[in-house]
Amino acid sequence: VLVTLEEGSTGGFGAMVLHCLSARGVLDEGRVRVRTLTLPDVYQDHDTPERMYAQAGLDASAIVKTVRDLLPAQQVKRTHLRRA
Repeated sequence: VLVTLEEGSTGGFGAMVLHCLSARGVLDEGRVRVRTLTLPDVYQDHDTPERMYAQAGLDASAIVKTVRDLLPAQQVKRTHLRRA
């Protein structure tokens, strides 16, 4: 699982990472699950950084959800059991 996170919009760091992975053939076998998280291309009202990140889906809970959604079900179950 690879998740990139940036405060920019589509076409930034995440796109460069995908380009490099593609050029090296890392994505050819479909074994790497990749998500690029960026700020949405919408206007956000000014607020605290924490609230703005939460609204954009870039806060800690949204990042954890993205990673968990990408993990195979049995891996998530093991991770959850270790924390309990």
